[in-house]
Amino acid sequence: MGGYEMIPQVSVIIPAYNCDRYITEAVESVLNQEACSYEVVVIDDGSTDQTRSVLQPYSGRIRYIYQENQGVSLARNHGIKLALGEFVAFLDADDFFVPGKLAAQLAVFEAQPHLGIVHSGWYRVDSQGKLLMTVRPWEKVPELNLESWLLWKPVLPSAMMFSRHWLESVGGFDPRFPPAEDTEIVLRLALKGCPAAWLRQVTVGYRQHHQSAMHKGLPQARSLSAAIDNFFQQADLPQAVRLLENQVRYGTLVWIAWYL
Repeated sequence: MGGYEMIPQVSVIIPAYNCDRYITEAVESVLNQEACSYEVVVIDDGSTDQTRSVLQPYSGRIRYIYQENQGVSLARNHGIKLALGEFVAFLDADDFFVPGKLAAQLAVFEAQPHLGIVHSGWYRVDSQGKLLMTVRPWEKVPELNLESWLLWKPVLPSAMMFSRHWLESVGGFDPRFPPAEDTEIVLRLALKGCPAAWLRQVTVGYRQHHQSAMHKGLPQARSLSAAIDNFFQQADLPQAVRLLENQVRYGTLVWIAWYL
């Protein structure tokens, strides 16, 4: 955005915890975005490494906020409260945006202003940034609605852009479900009627390493199961959604088995 002389279209929120090895690449990938206005909000969630010092050269180009360690959900929620943009994009500190990501997703919102979420594909890369796989979730999940979110869970926050209004309407992320808080909030959004659509292109690099969600194994499995339990324990679920419960629970077990 080159300063804060105008209200940005999108606020990019980067929660960071002990990620000094990768965070400059994440920040640079946002600052290299073109054809849109944005702000970068880094929420340092109590890092004990060199995160603060490696971000010092970006003073004036990003908003850096330090908080005591509270977890990624509350770090993201802090960012949402500070956000100035109509739209919010999250970027994990070890991931990176592909050039043109923000403008491409904003264009979908401009063409379909009723949307609350614009999702996309991603590159899965290793710790060195080497390509492992290109993920195009729309090939298996062509439509994004409550049923498909429940059955397939094609959630990756860094590949998504949200309407800030919708995030605020559900109260942000729930800290009870790490590291499946991203799936949990999408289910709440979808249940409330939040419309979502695909941008059928890759917009982010997702780094797979020993600290990433894919390698959290058993905690990820327990968290996802708890999030699904919480969803179906709601007393006022529509009957059509209730009828999906057995299928969703079976699919969740399969998903967990694959990740473990």
